Amino acid sequence: MASLQDLTARLLDAARAAGAESADALVVQGTQVSVEVRHGTLEEAQRAEGIDLGLRVMIGHRQAVVSSSDRRDATLAAMAERAVAMAREAPEDPSVGLADPGQLAQDRDADRLELTDPAADPEPAALEARAREAEAAALAVPGVTQVVSASAGWSRREVALAATNGFSASYSRSDHGFSCGAISGTGTGMERDYDWDSRVFAADLRSPEEIGRTAGERAAAREGSRKPRTGTFPILYDERVSSSLIGHLLSAINGAAIARGSSFLRDAMGTQVLPDHLSLTEDPHRPRSPASRLWDAEGLPTRSRPIVDKGQLATWTLDLASARRLGLESTGNAARSPSGTPSPSVTNIALTQGEATPEDLMRQMGTGLLVTSLIGSTINPNTGDYSRGASGFWVENGEIAYPVNECTIAGNLRDMLRRIIPANDARPWLTRVVPSLLVESMTLAGD
Repeated sequence: MASLQDLTARLLDAARAAGAESADALVVQGTQVSVEVRHGTLEEAQRAEGIDLGLRVMIGHRQAVVSSSDRRDATLAAMAERAVAMAREAPEDPSVGLADPGQLAQDRDADRLELTDPAADPEPAALEARAREAEAAALAVPGVTQVVSASAGWSRREVALAATNGFSASYSRSDHGFSCGAISGTGTGMERDYDWDSRVFAADLRSPEEIGRTAGERAAAREGSRKPRTGTFPILYDERVSSSLIGHLLSAINGAAIARGSSFLRDAMGTQVLPDHLSLTEDPHRPRSPASRLWDAEGLPTRSRPIVDKGQLATWTLDLASARRLGLESTGNAARSPSGTPSPSVTNIALTQGEATPEDLMRQMGTGLLVTSLIGSTINPNTGDYSRGASGFWVENGEIAYPVNECTIAGNLRDMLRRIIPANDARPWLTRVVPSLLVESMTLAGD
């Protein structure tokens, strides 16, 4: 990690020498290995290693960003000179600027977040063996005709951020994962489904055999899908896709959208956006979560916060720029890549869970659609009008009757979110801990 922090320091020195009034530097270095098998043989094996250097310079309220993968001193000097020249020609933006030194995070030791697996990285042969296990388990499921792919992989990444306001910190992160996609049926009657798992620690992963079996069972259950009838029905979003609804809420309270006025929740602060017994919280310090962080991309401290408190919208998601445009304080939610400027983004969020199981909610809905897959979207960010392609299972008398595909569900997000009914099946290790969600009335277009 010292070498990355040395690189950020060299980038800042180059920026000062080129005439920048202030600057920050982000360096990301990583290694990734992935193995994919198909038909019992190795389909693809990849190893990628690389480093990305990003430099943002400011002259007054003008800024520019440049990036490179070359760490030589001559390249760093050329990056800085180019960035300063670009900044001098950039339009002025009063919201541009680094954090004040007194705003910066003091807690910079990320070890307590357990973001790096101390175990040895798996060998490619071990990854191939696990992918084979997943594929074999999927093929063993009656009704599965083929496996699209079965894969296993890992990655490690080191990140360092420094700025001329005195901030300098770094951390490392690991990821391990399996995935499997299976197909049932043949010809035009083929149906596809999948399963996956991704964790910071390899020891926390579900077994590849379970991943493959679940993918196969899901694909087999979809054989014989047909269109449902058109009408107005309850829609139950399966836990695999329910977080997309909360994702639309998070997009609508993003400070950049609020500052532009392009959000259906732009006037909703302090008003009801969820049922009054539900809350939505953010916890950026959750151990063993890939989204956790002690400081954001502008060096500000992160903290737990209520986003929605007992149904009432409590906050926007802000970085420094969006906060300045709105006359507010940053919530410590800046994120960026080496080639981009900061923008607001959430970390780990969790929605209040209910007491009912998904099966309980199906019995409650009586007749309607259980959605397990969403395809494409037409979302109007200004009005919240919502339309998405969907597939899943038709429910009659509270029980699954048959699989369905090629249908569209529609409604308005403001109304939908205020009527959601949560189940109790959220997976606690995901970055978005959201259970299955029932929306009691939506438009369904099928046959």
